[in-house]
Amino acid sequence: MTTQIPPGDLALMKFGVGQPVPRKEDPKLVRGQGRYTDDIDLPSQVYAVMVRSPHAHGLIRGIDTAVARDMPGVLGVYTGMDLDAAGYGPLKVIPAFKNRDGTPMLKPPRTALARDRVRFVGDPVAFVVAETAVQARDAAEAVGLDIEVLPAVTDPKEATQPDAPRLYDDVPANTFLDFHHGDAEGAAAAFAGAAHVVRLELSDNRVVVNAMEPRAAIAAYDAASARWTLHVGSQGVFSLRNNIAEILGVEAKSMRVITDNVGGSFGMKAAPYPEYVCLLHAARELGRPVKWTDQRSESFLSDHHGRAIEVTAELALDRDGRFLAARVTGYADLGAFIVQMSPLPSTLNVAKNLVSVYRTPVIDVSIRCVFTNTTPVGPYRGAGRPEGNYFMERLIDAAAAQTGIDPVELRRRNHIQPGDLPYATPADTTYDSGDFTAVLERAIEAADWSGFAARQAESKARGKLRGRGIGQYLEVTAPPTNEMGGIRFEADGTVTIVTGTLDYGQGHATPFAQVLSTKLGIPFERIRLVQGDSDQLIAGGGTGGSKSIMASGTAIVEASEKVIEQGRQIAAHALEAGVADIEFGNGRFTIAGTDRGIGLLDLAAQIRAGLALPDDAPRSLDVSHVHQSSPSAFPNGCHIAEVEVDPETGDVAVVKYTMVNDFGTLINPMLVEGQLHGGIVQGIGQALMEMTAYDDGGQLVTGSYMDYALPRAGDAPPFRFESHPVPAKTNPLGVKGCGEAGCAGGLASVMNAVVNALSDRGVGHIDMPATPHRVWQALRAA
Repeated sequence: MTTQIPPGDLALMKFGVGQPVPRKEDPKLVRGQGRYTDDIDLPSQVYAVMVRSPHAHGLIRGIDTAVARDMPGVLGVYTGMDLDAAGYGPLKVIPAFKNRDGTPMLKPPRTALARDRVRFVGDPVAFVVAETAVQARDAAEAVGLDIEVLPAVTDPKEATQPDAPRLYDDVPANTFLDFHHGDAEGAAAAFAGAAHVVRLELSDNRVVVNAMEPRAAIAAYDAASARWTLHVGSQGVFSLRNNIAEILGVEAKSMRVITDNVGGSFGMKAAPYPEYVCLLHAARELGRPVKWTDQRSESFLSDHHGRAIEVTAELALDRDGRFLAARVTGYADLGAFIVQMSPLPSTLNVAKNLVSVYRTPVIDVSIRCVFTNTTPVGPYRGAGRPEGNYFMERLIDAAAAQTGIDPVELRRRNHIQPGDLPYATPADTTYDSGDFTAVLERAIEAADWSGFAARQAESKARGKLRGRGIGQYLEVTAPPTNEMGGIRFEADGTVTIVTGTLDYGQGHATPFAQVLSTKLGIPFERIRLVQGDSDQLIAGGGTGGSKSIMASGTAIVEASEKVIEQGRQIAAHALEAGVADIEFGNGRFTIAGTDRGIGLLDLAAQIRAGLALPDDAPRSLDVSHVHQSSPSAFPNGCHIAEVEVDPETGDVAVVKYTMVNDFGTLINPMLVEGQLHGGIVQGIGQALMEMTAYDDGGQLVTGSYMDYALPRAGDAPPFRFESHPVPAKTNPLGVKGCGEAGCAGGLASVMNAVVNALSDRGVGHIDMPATPHRVWQALRAA
């Protein structure tokens, strides 16, 4: 007997949760019809250009603006004194960590423009506003800077030495945080009694974020309402509005932040930047909109960099290869200033993610967060999660080599098992779900692990060294902050979701619509998304930490329940029945036991047409809901990379890549796989080619694409993507974040593969990036 599928159910099967639905926005974007910040032009707008320090460290003795002020088209030249007079505060630093001794971390303030001292090349000291961008740039070059150059320090270890230049008089040894997490005494005892101790010096190299869209902003001020509007690329307009209003010293209602399409961010565009304060100031002073667009060469200097951690990582094991303790000690280079969230990735996030999927009774993480005369470092895709997993996975491969235990067996032997869940880790997290051994076994099978010897022999016949590497990982996603789930029934018959997360390439409109379509039976094509206007939000934690589908998805689910409840009351009146008799399913309210009913969208249309309602009934189906914070989730997976190394040139190519991931419920498998591809390629870039270098004077040597290598399409291997989902128990959708997992699996699997390929030639370790020159040197040295 064939079961007939009602049209509504068929639509849900095609566009509901679990379906590989193409992204809603792609047709517009591929036609070049996106609206990015630099595409916005406001009437009477003028242009700003920043004046930046050419020196890494120095005392500002004077800023001569006279010539620039008299140049054609110039409307204003502003310095830190102008911003001080306006009463603006410093840029905000959110984490309030304590030092190992219990004292609070130091937070030297950063103003939008340097006033007395410059601390890195690119530090903004003034800005010019003119009628055209060309006039503003000409005038900016005419601003005279009298800077007494001071010695600079660019290495974090050197920065802590007694004779190192000090960036701040009140920050001894340039160390603003001496972070510790874990049980130092317990770890020491475990290491003292261990049968095997593995130790590696590991560098998590500094990277330049290089979003496809450079930062840009345009600020306007309405004198009548005493209100600013800032168009800017961001990761969430609600929190950015609040943070900027705090800097300006005004109420949040005096600010409106609008974000349209964003061409990438990965953490870099989340926080307020000095340029935004400058534009807002000039817009009020001049009474005209002020636009600024970063040049790529400036982006290398002024955008927050990522990673930059140097550690000694250690693993203690018993005679059977069971983990006893893990210890990480090192330095985090935070550059010249503390970015809004910058202490978090290299400290607590490393500690939380170091445990990964392994039973590790004790951890001990000690990181000194240090200032150097370099571009500030902020969160970058994964923000400490790839780092923690990379440290552990490199240790495991080194332990396998030292103990003679097969690297697969060593991982298997130390896995947290499903029967152990919920599992409380020594990092103060509790895993709720997962089957880590099953993920490993499936990855081994999918990668044709047993066929590697034949592939290695074939590579050898062509003069290449072939290696394989495992990167098993678990990420502790950011705990979802309070998030808005608004549902609005529009006059044209569409339905709008309003939420405070914001997509900068992930494609939120599609999976969010899939959730709503599944919950309320609304046709997918009728659903719209509003995410980038702070005036339409009542809450919003923004996008970051791989939490968006947990935060916004849960908010949409909860808001949908409210719509159903309100709809039952209104439908009872429209159908002349009792509320208790009204049921909802497949987008319709029906009277139980009958075929009488009304569709949700038809009910919304009747309300708009003036449906008479009793006084105690809701007046509409619209909902503005705020989801309260819920626990983190724990996405995990196993990635296996194979590389070929040319021993004559040192060139490394990733030639095979297999991944099995557990992201819980997959709302849209196609988008998930796309997110993984992007994250893995970023991991390949950091592992093999991206290198940020400064000279002794603090000048950025790799300040353009002539000197800084990014992965291209040809560097991406064929991907095999498989899933082994174990739904999370901490949210109603059972979802786990996926946006940053590619980096977590990519760094470790690629670097373990490189070391494996080189091991036959006597190379036991090589740091990222494994550039051809470094690989060639390592082979020659061995």
